[in-house]
Amino acid sequence: MKKSAFILSAFFLIFIMSCTSEKQDYKPKTDTYISPEGTAVFQPDSASIAENYTIPDWFRDAKFGIFIHWGVYSVPAFGSEWYPRNMYQKDSEVYKHHIEKYGPHTEFGYKDFIPMFKAEKFNAEEWVSLFEKSGAKYVVPVAEHHDGFSLYESSMNKWNSVAMGPKRNILGELKDATLKHGLHFGLSSHRAENAWFFNGGTEFPSDVQTGEYSSLYGECLEWPGGQTMDCPEGAGFNEHSIQRWLENTYELVDIYQPELMWFDWTVGKYPFQPTFYQFMAYYYNSALDWNKEVVVNTKFGYGDNIQVFDIERGKSETARPFPWQTDTSIGKKSWGYIEGEESKSPNQIIDDLVDIVSKNGNLLLNIGPRPDGTITEGQQEVLLQIGEWLKVNGEAIYGTRPWKVASEGAQKGTAGAFTDNEETKYTSQDIRFTAKGDILFATLLEWPEKDVLIKSINLEVKVAEVELLGNSEKLEWKQSTEGLKVNFPSEKPSEFAHALKITFE
Repeated sequence: MKKSAFILSAFFLIFIMSCTSEKQDYKPKTDTYISPEGTAVFQPDSASIAENYTIPDWFRDAKFGIFIHWGVYSVPAFGSEWYPRNMYQKDSEVYKHHIEKYGPHTEFGYKDFIPMFKAEKFNAEEWVSLFEKSGAKYVVPVAEHHDGFSLYESSMNKWNSVAMGPKRNILGELKDATLKHGLHFGLSSHRAENAWFFNGGTEFPSDVQTGEYSSLYGECLEWPGGQTMDCPEGAGFNEHSIQRWLENTYELVDIYQPELMWFDWTVGKYPFQPTFYQFMAYYYNSALDWNKEVVVNTKFGYGDNIQVFDIERGKSETARPFPWQTDTSIGKKSWGYIEGEESKSPNQIIDDLVDIVSKNGNLLLNIGPRPDGTITEGQQEVLLQIGEWLKVNGEAIYGTRPWKVASEGAQKGTAGAFTDNEETKYTSQDIRFTAKGDILFATLLEWPEKDVLIKSINLEVKVAEVELLGNSEKLEWKQSTEGLKVNFPSEKPSEFAHALKITFE
């Protein structure tokens, strides 16, 4: 072949390859539960899903994940991540703050924060490296919060981080870094909440309800009930907003193939539920094509055998038969970044993690980065201390299952949603149990002065050996009808909860 012909052929090949690899517009779909490859094992009803679905072992073994609330709402950094809603609620503190700092809503609306959300210091590799050091096994960034701004390149939502603001595919970068570090990648979508989130903005039609900005602010539907979450059936969404939600959710499934998808409360309401069953069937069928085992998280409305029940900012009172999850945040006031945030201590979070795992649950712990993409030093320190604790005591957490009893001791701790801000003061007699095969772990939530009596381990089973994780000293112990008495060494192997590893004859 002549050189000129070879060069021409090579140029043509490169041209063809560049054309075929160019990003194609995503074609939305809403009318199917069958995967793109034609898989239809799961039908859009609870009976079919229950017959074919099992909560995966990777999730049951992981126990600890990282949630990330980050978006345009981190720019005003005031009140909470609900700033975009509350800034349009007259007489609220956020409303007053907005006028004082930014001026009238008709001149500076929520859309005007978008250019200020630059993420100029965001580094997905640094973030995920920190998450790995924390001991987390899965990462769940918020793909889109109630405000309607997507942190990914969306074909159906022009208000996204690739088209404006950071001009970067935040979700894509986080997925790549997460998989590189061998962690499981999930995401959360709050598109269902967007329909009612800005309804107070109807007072400011020049900003919220008219012209080119209307697609950002949702449907502005009526949502009575305030933050009590007492939404009457059907209020806050309509057929159009439900179908729009489905289109966006299918796009996330098809492009990012997440192993976990977390949803807020709106999807549990009727008449949303039939559409959500369609989504679950589509997601589970698609996962079969990907050869992945996946998880859906919701707060109510669906059986614990077809998805994973999630408790916001709280715990379960007892062990639950199916795996479940607590989602909570390091910050006590907000999910997103705000100035003047108050953080929970590592001790409180570790005690909660131990309690949750003993009851067959997982902990999804949230961080709220600054708008420039940096994680606050306080949040980093909390994550690193959790990681140091898990290096010593992770054997009592990862891959464990509930024992015949979850706990003993007088202090049960708080239970139920929105109850975990106050730190529970435990004693060394407050113990949580987990099991791994024939091995039992008894984790004391406080260090004993000298010894501890574990009443749940009586003479029904004979103990062969007792070890303190992180300590190589041989422990003295005695088993009787009263229980198992263990003498502790003088030095702590870690600063927080302390796990005994007990083997039986």
